[in-house]
Amino acid sequence: MWKRDQAVQPPSGQPAAAPTPQPPTVAAPSPRAEATSFQERDNVNIGKSVVIKGELNGSEDLTIEGQVEGTIQLRDHVLTIGPNGKIKAQVFAKSVIVLGEVTGNVTASEKVDIRDKGSVDGDIISPRVAIAEGAHFRGSVDMQRKSGATAATTQPQAAKPATAPATASQPSPQQQPAAAAAR
Repeated sequence: MWKRDQAVQPPSGQPAAAPTPQPPTVAAPSPRAEATSFQERDNVNIGKSVVIKGELNGSEDLTIEGQVEGTIQLRDHVLTIGPNGKIKAQVFAKSVIVLGEVTGNVTASEKVDIRDKGSVDGDIISPRVAIAEGAHFRGSVDMQRKSGATAATTQPQAAKPATAPATASQPSPQQQPAAAAAR
């Protein structure tokens, strides 16, 4: 690897003049940290000849060109089904891009994108769904909102019925003498 300091050294082997001092910088991340950040951006591929039966879990983006049967869980990552991919599985991911064939329900926290020549036979649950012209889809679509917005709108409604029966079960001031006389 070429280094700038090596290029400045005179050919006689004598050390070059000391470089001008530079202001201190933040320490570079360790090689292990660099490898970790590289892995987070990395995209793992499952080739055309690979067949997986069972449960597939991961914590990085994944492209499938082969066959998978069972369950695929990439809750915080992107799943891409390549043009040669054939999936017979329940899919859970942050985002799903379909270029191949998926048979089974697809649940995505952000988006499902069925591209041209992509095929999905199953139900889709995602806040955003895109189906390209030339794509195949058979099933139902549930475009539910983010869970935080749903919880905020259901809490006040749930609180009202809970308070209404409590006040109805207490006798009113007019009913109290009648209730006491009935005892």
